[in-house]
Order: sequence, then C-alpha cells, then structure tokens
Amino acid sequence: MSQGPRSGLAAVSSALLAMSRHLEVRDVLKTIVASARELLDAQYAALGVPDDHGGFAQFVVDGVGEEQWKAIGPLPRQHGILAAMLQEARPQRLADVRKDPRFEGWPSAHPEMSDFLGLPVRDGDEVLGALFLANKLRPAGGNPPYAPGVEPQGGCGFTEDDEELLSILAQHAAIALTNARLYERSRELTIAEERSRLAHELHDAVSQKLFSLRLTAQAATALVDRDPARAKGELQQVAALAAEAADELRAAVVELRPAALDEDGLVATLRTHIQVLDRAHTARVTFTSQGVRALPAAQEEALLRVAQEALHNALRHSGAQRVEVMLGKRGPGTVLRVTDDGGGFDPTTVRRAGRHLGLVSMRDRAGGVGGTLTVESAPGRGTTIEMEAPGG
Repeated sequence: MSQGPRSGLAAVSSALLAMSRHLEVRDVLKTIVASARELLDAQYAALGVPDDHGGFAQFVVDGVGEEQWKAIGPLPRQHGILAAMLQEARPQRLADVRKDPRFEGWPSAHPEMSDFLGLPVRDGDEVLGALFLANKLRPAGGNPPYAPGVEPQGGCGFTEDDEELLSILAQHAAIALTNARLYERSRELTIAEERSRLAHELHDAVSQKLFSLRLTAQAATALVDRDPARAKGELQQVAALAAEAADELRAAVVELRPAALDEDGLVATLRTHIQVLDRAHTARVTFTSQGVRALPAAQEEALLRVAQEALHNALRHSGAQRVEVMLGKRGPGTVLRVTDDGGGFDPTTVRRAGRHLGLVSMRDRAGGVGGTLTVESAPGRGTTIEMEAPGG
C-alpha cells in the first residue's frame, strides 16, 4: 500500500473511528468523503446516495467551495460514470474520466477532473451509494504533486493500492451509513412512541376538564331560573375550566412539534415549552439558561426529551408547587437540571415495584448521546433530575 502522508495505519484508524462516531446520516456522509480525500491525497471527493427516480437523494462533496458548489447547480443525475458505479457495482479507475466513452460532460462551473477512482458503497447486494475521488495530488513514493486536472505521465495517478484502501474505507462506510440509518429510524419510532404517550395524556387531561365543564354547565342551566347568583358562579367556573382545557391543548401542541429544535434550537424550544406549561398548571414553572451554545441534533433532542419527561413527572405526579429548569455549562459539557418541591420518592422502592416514572427512558436517552443521568429524591423532599451531555 502506498506510503503517502496520510496512508499509514494510524490515519486509516482515525478515519474509521471518525465515521463510527457520528449518528446523523448527513454527518456520516461528510466524514466518509473528507476521510477518503485526505487518505488518498485527492483534490476532490464525493459520495452520492441514489434515490428511486434516477437522481440522488443526497450528494456530499469535499474540495469544492460553497460558492462554486452553488454555481454548479442541481444535484447530478445517475448517468455516465456515476451510473456505471451504481449499476455495475465494481470499481472504476480511469486515467482521464473525460476520455471515457461513458463521460457525458458536466456544468460549466464544475471543476476540471482527469484521473478518477470510484467504487460503490455496498451493504450485501444493496448499493447504498457511489464514492469517488478525482485528481490525485501526489504520486506514490511522495514525489512532487501532480498539477490539478492534468493527466500524470504513465496513466492514472490512483494506484491499485489506492483502490484497495478505498475499498476498505467503503466497506466501513457501508457499516457506518447503515448504523446511522438505523439510528434515524429508531428516532422516528421514538417520536411515534412520544406522540402515542402524548395522545393518552391529552385524552386523560382534556377529557377530565371537558367532563367537569359539561357537569358545571348543566348545573348552571338548572340554577339559572331559581338561583341566578349561583348560576353566575357556575358559569364563571365553566369559563375557568374551558381556559384550562385550552391550555392543556396548547401544551400538547408544543410537545408534538419537535421540529422547533431544527428551527429555534434547544434553548428557545425549552423556553417556549416551559412558558406554556407554566400557564397550563397551577405550579410555578421557571427556566434559566447560562452560556449554552448549539449542540449536535442528537444531544439537543435527548436533552429536550429528558426535560419533558422530568417535567411530566413533576407536574402530574409529585404535587409540586414550584418546578425549576436550568440549562447551563459544566466544564466541557452541558447540564440540564429539573428540580421540584413535590412529594419526592424513594428511587429504590420505585425500581423494586416495577414503576420507573420514565427513569429508564431518560437514562437510555442520556446514555445514547454519551451523557449521564442522576436522580436525587426522597419522600417529602422533592426531586432533582440532572442530565449531563458532552459539548455545548
């Protein structure tokens, strides 16, 4: 195998570790492409994930600036060499891609490419994508770099060793990409479970309010002729119950909109969520945030879900009059703390009784993003739930 500046075992190991570290599909694709370009000393690298309509669902490049990428235009279609890699599912190593009979040109803003190495990323018989490199910058042995876009003397600048190395990288890329897809599917299932839980909560909470509202309205109707003063009081109660039911609905709507994380970020989403809960419940619910920056999407979602579960327990089960939520920095990480002055509980008794109050789910969420969860509680002394996550 060639001995370029990044072709050693340590470099390969670093690339594989980097790929396995990410959970989001887009992050995995970017890491694969950047690792391939660096390891094989290429000027350009790209990875396309095909859709079912002759195009690419995702197409990630490395070595092309943002402005140039915008100028190139829409994502490529599955034609020419790209189609060959997807359909024939075998490596393509060319001295000059422009002279290949399958070459069909590219947009005017596209960079010039000559020597080319590409191969499919496969999971068994399924082709997950096409990974390719262009313009080898340095020949094997560490000689002076090739001029970009100029065919090296003697044929393709990419060697058989380069092809072997890229094949190893592609095999691990398939594993990382498959894992990332499974993770995203599990998130979708988790969101579905959350929606089901919220539907049950909504049904219970709002149904109780509406049942009380109906009984109170009936009582007011019966009293309106013989005792107008009492009827007026009952109607005032109807108005209060209707307002509470509306607040419950608003709170549920906020919880059913996790997309706000993508648009507003964790701090703003939590603040809005807690403001709604403060209006919807008799307990005072407050939120403070100190110096927290944007986190990876997985961490932000885990912190939000843990906060929601802890708030649910505090407001539905603890009898708390005050609930405080704090999000802040702790060393290199981010910490979420939810504290209530409710009745508290004995965590060991809860576990023995098979009742978890969502603790297992919260620990799983924290552990899934490399974080930790601690619970402090005792009967009559309130509860503090704290999650610490890396980053931020």
